[in-house]
Amino acid sequence: MPIILAIETSSELASCALLSGAQVLSRESGGVRTHSQAVLPMVQELLLEAGVKLADVDAVAFGAGPGSFTGVRTACGVAQGLAYGADLPVVPLVTLEAMAEACRARTGATEVLTVLDARMGEVYWAQYRYDGGWQVVAEPVLAAPEAVQPLPAAGLVACGNGLAAYPDAYAGKDFATQGIGDIIPHARELALLAVPALAAGQGVQASQAQPLYLRNKVAYTSAERQAINAAKAGA
Repeated sequence: MPIILAIETSSELASCALLSGAQVLSRESGGVRTHSQAVLPMVQELLLEAGVKLADVDAVAFGAGPGSFTGVRTACGVAQGLAYGADLPVVPLVTLEAMAEACRARTGATEVLTVLDARMGEVYWAQYRYDGGWQVVAEPVLAAPEAVQPLPAAGLVACGNGLAAYPDAYAGKDFATQGIGDIIPHARELALLAVPALAAGQGVQASQAQPLYLRNKVAYTSAERQAINAAKAGA
């Protein structure tokens, strides 16, 4: 079993995890504004607790997105810096798949719909199937909550804070009836997913690691926000 260091900062929760043998140690910190300051101290704590040096790590995994623009850049940058200094491969992983893994661990589900709050009245969503490993049923996309439309699958379980953020948008949709609304990306699942990903050759050089962006527009201008608010008021 390789030693994996994982970093996840794509949502309101920053987390780090260290997989060593059969043990996964983790740390987490809330508050988007503190992510960049919180990550390295958490990494140092994990290495110290496990009695592992960075040079002993086999790969650095990070949540590449989708997620917060600043957050995925933070995770990518920190992973690149750590990996470059220790000459380690980097494993970029999809945050929505990490959510699917968390859902499977909690419920045993093998058909999973993940919905992550993207703010601005939108969500990131994808659909996965587990059969000895995760298979993508529907690729990650950015959409209005009302547009989330999973493919039919027996025993489908929906999860993610995007369900809790826009409950009215899913009214009448079967997948939302027993959806789990408190799951967000976490480094713990990234560490586990990095093992098969690394074995499959998905590790890259630090300089080649890139975030996954699905939203071209990061923020609206003041004029655009006013126009949007006016349109909502008119509706």
